[in-house]
Amino acid sequence: MPPSLPLSPVLHRLLSFLPRLTSPRHLLQAHAFLLPRGGHRHPRLVSALILASLRLVPHPQQTSDHAAALLRRVHPSVYLRAAARLPSHLLRRSLLGPQLHSLLLRTGHVASDTHVSASLVQLYCTCRHVADARSVFHEMAVRDVVAWNVMIAGYVKAGDLAHARELFDAMPERNVVSWTTVIGGYAQMRRPEEAVEVFRRMQVEGIEPDGVALLSVLSACGDLGAVDLGEWVHRFVVRRGLRQEIPLMNSIIDMYMKCGCIEKAVEVFEGMEEKSVVTWTTLIAGFALHGLGLQAVEMFRRMERENMAPNDVTFLAILSACSHVGLTDLGRWYFNIMVSQYRIKPQVEHYGCMVDLLGRAGCLKEAQDLVKDMPLKANAAIWGALLAASRTHGDADLGEEALVHLIELEPSNSGNYILLSNIFAEQERWDDVSKLRKAMKERGLRNVPGASSIEVDGMVHEFTSRDGSHPFLHKICEVLCEINTNMKSVGFASVFPEVLHAIEEG
Repeated sequence: MPPSLPLSPVLHRLLSFLPRLTSPRHLLQAHAFLLPRGGHRHPRLVSALILASLRLVPHPQQTSDHAAALLRRVHPSVYLRAAARLPSHLLRRSLLGPQLHSLLLRTGHVASDTHVSASLVQLYCTCRHVADARSVFHEMAVRDVVAWNVMIAGYVKAGDLAHARELFDAMPERNVVSWTTVIGGYAQMRRPEEAVEVFRRMQVEGIEPDGVALLSVLSACGDLGAVDLGEWVHRFVVRRGLRQEIPLMNSIIDMYMKCGCIEKAVEVFEGMEEKSVVTWTTLIAGFALHGLGLQAVEMFRRMERENMAPNDVTFLAILSACSHVGLTDLGRWYFNIMVSQYRIKPQVEHYGCMVDLLGRAGCLKEAQDLVKDMPLKANAAIWGALLAASRTHGDADLGEEALVHLIELEPSNSGNYILLSNIFAEQERWDDVSKLRKAMKERGLRNVPGASSIEVDGMVHEFTSRDGSHPFLHKICEVLCEINTNMKSVGFASVFPEVLHAIEEG
């Protein structure tokens, strides 16, 4: 592939001018202007030209004809790299991928040039034509690690982790990008167990993780409560002198908070020389997660004193903190200054926090009015907050109204039916309970038990209600019995009645 030349001042001006082209004729003039000046060697410039073509020549066939004309003067790998930079929604409506593939096959570039083939795979993946990308990948005579990584990344982007893992396991050699792509894919798809498993395998094979892998595995540790591995990552970051990497330190704070290690999270926060708005927000959100509303409020005030402006996510965290500890008036005040002082437009998530805040405080009419007057359509979280508030305060009418909306928004969520059923049961409205149970049966819904997990000696254990499959269940029950006995001896009521009943039943 010919080397790229530095962009001259003239080509820089052309690059800024291309988005302002207004007709196909201007497009052709720009095309003719850049070729003798070496512009065809620059993916950024070629990408801008293709983008202008997609915008100004609406017919897909004409667009592809222009692409083919440009390709005749541009090295194929430069062109494909340029095309892969384009927004995927534009590429999906064009014939660029198939047209280019056909042209490259006729000219022999796909068979002879590994870089061209890998770039074509990337282009197809960008268009989300993963099957076509896999076909090109299989046809490659020589597949280097870059080609494997591009194909794996395409599967990850499409959410097909099974095929991504299949290719990863089949790779003849892997580099850190290979490992990072798979770990990141599992973390993004909320499959933290697999993310941690691949990361541990990466350690066994002696591959040193990069920053992206560390961010992904810290997220997985937080989701799993795997604090031992999280601490190992923290020590690794310190040993490698990466404490100045603010995103990494933010992720460590988040991991410690999610694992319940609040003091360690605060220690990391206080030890950071530089902090971003995300750093402050992560700590405030962690306090909110654990119901430490007063600490969250104090941290928010300290943030303001240190002239760090909060963003929309910060306000989500502080509103959540106020909700969890019943600081209703303070929550209202924060919601107001978000608009009046910080000029932040509330999103549906902010309204959801306010509805939850008001609902917990018993201000059901105010919460209903807020939902009615909000300029955005209420989502499932908002109606769910109203349903939960109706359960807490025994308002069956509000519960029924909320359930009507929730059935439309999330028809497969059995928990909504259970909540309203509990309200009816508390009011001894057994006919209504029966009707709800019948409706659940007709829709094929069943109550799915919640699950909890804990890490012990590097192994994550998961438990669900009434699950007797754990190999150490008997020992666990013995410990719970001992704890319960000690609690009773100091004047507390039984705290594990269901477990004790199960043990007594044998």
